[in-house]
Amino acid sequence: MNSPALVSALFVLLLTGVGVAPAPAETASVPDNFRRENLVAWYIAPFDGTRVTPEARAQMLKKLGLKRFAYDWREAHVPEFESEFLSCQKHGIEFFAFWKGHENAYPLMVKYGVKPQIWHPLQTGKGLSNKEKVSSVAEALVPLATRTQEAGLSLGLYNRGGWGGLPDNLVAVCKALRAKGFEHVGIVYNFHHAHLRIANFEEDLRSMMPYLLCLNLNGMADPAVEDVAKADVKVKPIGKGAHEREMIETTIAVGYKGPVGVIGPISSAKVEEVLRENLEGLEQILSTIP
Repeated sequence: MNSPALVSALFVLLLTGVGVAPAPAETASVPDNFRRENLVAWYIAPFDGTRVTPEARAQMLKKLGLKRFAYDWREAHVPEFESEFLSCQKHGIEFFAFWKGHENAYPLMVKYGVKPQIWHPLQTGKGLSNKEKVSSVAEALVPLATRTQEAGLSLGLYNRGGWGGLPDNLVAVCKALRAKGFEHVGIVYNFHHAHLRIANFEEDLRSMMPYLLCLNLNGMADPAVEDVAKADVKVKPIGKGAHEREMIETTIAVGYKGPVGVIGPISSAKVEEVLRENLEGLEQILSTIP
């Protein structure tokens, strides 16, 4: 029988934690939008290394614990659109976004009851002044804004470098379209197209947040040290760059609660391996953020 002294000593040990194995990491500290099941897999269909069917792609996403998919297609994928929708539906994958939209895809969205965001790159505007450029781009996007509005789909202006990749211009065009009655227009911002804005990231993020539909992460090289125009420098796994940790910390600190994506455009590797490396790198960073 245990003595009262021994019972008392054990009670103290339990209270203080002395000699007790540490509890597992508290997953509740990870913001919901950074949890694996809420992340968006982006830029993967054309970068499978070997040709992968829609069914195999959906199975791969499910295996990795990813439940949201943004679809970047090429002409070869057009005949597979319906299979892509069916495979995602079968495996419980949310068809989160569709690159540029396509007239063959809109009826399928209705047929399968999905409403993905439509992501479209913002081009350089025409005109001498920035005001003229913003106006010309907004006007050129009216047909797409009308088409997506009628379909009940959000339209994301996508940064892909140059004039159209600058946050101030993304915000200005977004505001111009909303002033025309297109309240469904927002912004999709990609780390891998934003190396030259690393130093301005917090300011840029705060300005875009009211319109931000998705924020896609990447390992961020130091543009002062590496040539970020090179493909293998521009796209790095999360955790292998110099600046993504601080950018992720900033994203959490300023209170961004919207969708977050991970990308896979590395042609020399299987997309499953690329996504897994990104997920593990992101989770390692998150585990060390207070």
